[in-house]
Amino acid sequence: MCGRYVMSKATSDLLSHFDAKEVEGNPPGPSWNVAPTQNVPIVAERLDDGTLDRRLLIAKWGLVPSWAKDTKIGSKLVNARSETILEKPSFRSAAVKRRAILPAYPV
Repeated sequence: MCGRYVMSKATSDLLSHFDAKEVEGNPPGPSWNVAPTQNVPIVAERLDDGTLDRRLLIAKWGLVPSWAKDTKIGSKLVNARSETILEKPSFRSAAVKRRAILPAYPV
């Protein structure tokens, strides 16, 4: 995925489309040029007492690996390749433990 994308769907549309129960955080407005480090909606789910719980979370676009000394690296780590994601130290742990859906339209 490229570093910038379009996010123009209303929060209510995202909740409905992904069958999410609630929003955690303050959803940003529509943007036709979402850039790394900006707040974006993501869809995350977890198993809670045997029930699947899906939520719309507001997160910062980018990835800050656990070994990073500076959070600014998050603006550079946005292009993971599915073919090598489990081989790269920057993405490996997040790909296994912290997956989410990023509703996006490529620009």
